[in-house]
Amino acid sequence: MRISTKGRYSLEVLLYLALIEETREARESFASTREIAENTGYSEGYLEQLFIPLRKAGLIHGVRGPLGGYYLAKTPEEIRAGDILRAVEGPLQPAACIDEELCPDAKACPSRRTWYAIYECIIGTVDTITLADLREVYKHGNAEPEYTI
Repeated sequence: MRISTKGRYSLEVLLYLALIEETREARESFASTREIAENTGYSEGYLEQLFIPLRKAGLIHGVRGPLGGYYLAKTPEEIRAGDILRAVEGPLQPAACIDEELCPDAKACPSRRTWYAIYECIIGTVDTITLADLREVYKHGNAEPEYTI
């Protein structure tokens, strides 16, 4: 499976929000689309498109107005990379035969066991990495993380 720019950018944007949350006062822990765009290099229009599914998934909240912006809806320890990726990418299944509703031959498929094992590895990895983990890796620069994707 391939993670699109939506998935990569969403992880980075939520990491940015996790980083500013740690350094700002609670009432200042949100960031405008413009601020996020300036600090990440992504266009404001593209960010707005990313924020729609992230809000629907309950990962971020938005505040309207001139002093408004976006902030994390949960703590960085509660938000997993898998939550973010599923919000913008959809199911993380590497093949349709994982879901018996999508593949009528799923029960008889000789390769389904292999695809399911791959799927379990993907989920097992992305659902154990939190934004807090990513924030720690980011803060320590080029230090090798304790996990791999």
